Order: sequence, then C-alpha cells, then structure tokens
Amino acid sequence: MTEDIISHLKSTRKGAMFIIEAPSGTGKTSVIKEILRQDPNLKFSVSVTTRPMREGEEEGVDYYYITNEEYNELQKQDAFYECVDSQYGSRYGTLKSEVDSFINVGQDVVFDLDWIGMRQMKEKAPDKVVSIYLLPPSIAEVKRRLISRGTDSAAVIDKRMDLIVEKIRHWDEFDYVIINVDLEETIRKVRRIISCERMKRVRQLGLESFVEQLIEEAEEQ
Repeated sequence: MTEDIISHLKSTRKGAMFIIEAPSGTGKTSVIKEILRQDPNLKFSVSVTTRPMREGEEEGVDYYYITNEEYNELQKQDAFYECVDSQYGSRYGTLKSEVDSFINVGQDVVFDLDWIGMRQMKEKAPDKVVSIYLLPPSIAEVKRRLISRGTDSAAVIDKRMDLIVEKIRHWDEFDYVIINVDLEETIRKVRRIISCERMKRVRQLGLESFVEQLIEEAEEQ
C-alpha cells in the first residue's frame, strides 16, 4: 500500500522550470549539457525562431522554425512564456504548450535564457520558475576561456566582453548564484539545487492526501 502511494506521489509531482543564465565564457552551455545527460527527468526547452535554419540544425531539436506571420499569430494568442526580438532581426519565443507538456506530467524543464527572458517567465509562472546565475571567477578568466574556445573572431570576443558588465548587473534578480571556478563542482551544485527544488511542498501534488492518510492510520492505532 505504501509503495503504491509513493509511486502515485512521484507521478503527480508538479514539474519545475529551471532557468540558467551566465555571461559568455562562464561555462553555461557545458553545465546545461551535462545536467541533461545525467538526469533523464530534465528536458531542454526548444524555442521557436523566425530565423532560417542553419546547416546541421534540425527542426524540433535546435528550434521550431516559423514565419513572422506565424510568430505574430502566436503572440496574439498569448502562446509564449517569453519572447524577444534579437538585435539581428530574428525573433525568438518559448511556447507554453511545449513547456506545459513536460511540467504537467512531473518532468522538469531547463532553459538557456537571459535576464530579460527570466523576468518574463517569472511574471507569467512565478511558482514554477527557479533561476540560477553562474558567475565567472574573474573577468580575465572569461576572456581566456573565450579565446581558448577558438570559435569567435577577436571582434566578436571584444563585443562579448563589452556585454559582460550589463549581464552581470542583473545577478541579484536570480534565486541562486554560483561562482563557476570548477566545472564539475558547479554541475554538482546545480544538481543539488534541482534536487532540493523538487522536494518543495508546493511541487508535491499528492502530499496532502498522503499526510491525511497517515493521520487516519495513526488515529486507528
């Protein structure tokens, strides 16, 4: 009987929405990839975009590719948890239907969003969002990491460095802050945050009936 109740609690747990943000070169992508690999109950949120598909990308894996007209219609329907127009002309958005399909069955969703997207999502789903900010150990280390990646030109690296201060100014809007000195330790810390958030009373939908049953059982003794 107890095993049936515990199984029911697990199946009716409310999923959470974990937003991870960090300045370029802080290791955010590596952290997200690893926690997704280690935890099968974590799903990555696939956004929609109006930009063309690039070589090597896949529909429904990297993005959902839509037209501007389709994007406008989704906005009218209030279909996004968050949406943004990029400085390069493309538009991006997180579909409520995509996210809710996971959290409604007790699965958790991970988002790679900046502070603007985080604000929008907290406004629309304050009881579901958990935000985590990763800080670099130093600005010099950020530049070293960006250079060592070998994926950006010097001009792009300079532009990323210029944006770091603006990003870091919003660190105190996040629920948790981790200084990423060691990648493996940061991954362990993020996983501990996720584990703790899963145990919060508000996310355990069947807990009230379970406690009532415990009280009835105790009163019968």
